[in-house]
Parts: sequence; structure tokens; C-alpha cells
Amino acid sequence: MAHTIKEKKKLLARVGRIRGQVEAIERALTAEVECERIMHMIAGVRGSVAGLMAEVVEDHIRTHLVDPEKNPGALNADAADQLIDVVHTYLK
Repeated sequence: MAHTIKEKKKLLARVGRIRGQVEAIERALTAEVECERIMHMIAGVRGSVAGLMAEVVEDHIRTHLVDPEKNPGALNADAADQLIDVVHTYLK
């Protein structure tokens, strides 16, 4: 997955934020915070991870499926955009 190197700093920043969210859940559990708040925090992490996945999948599509220089049988850009829209919708 070498193509993520160009986005490495951005992706690592997202992972760091996700780590912070998970640590907040751990603190909330330790402090015996009410279930409703903890479930809300867990849902936030789930959304963050889904967003990270969508970003990596989009980069994979644009790099490996659309780039005609690297893949002569590549999808056209419109097809890739449609696929990316579906991925983002699914991973919300």
C-alpha cells in the first residue's frame, strides 16, 4: 500500500484522533460514566473508523483502478466517482 505514503501524515493524524476517542471511552468506563454517554462515544469512534476506511478505499480506487498509466484497463473517472460515492454512502 505504498501509495498511502503521500497521505501518511494525514492518515496518521486521523488515527491519532481515533486513538484519543478510544482512550476517552476507556476513561469513561473506568469512571463508570452512564451507558448513554459511552454508547454515544462508541458511535463516534465507529464513524471515525468508517471515515478512515472510506478515505483509504477512495485512495485505492483512484490509484489502482483509475490511473491509466499504472493500469491500462483502468475504470473511467466517472465510474470511479460513482463507486467512491457508493463507498462513502455505505461507510457513513
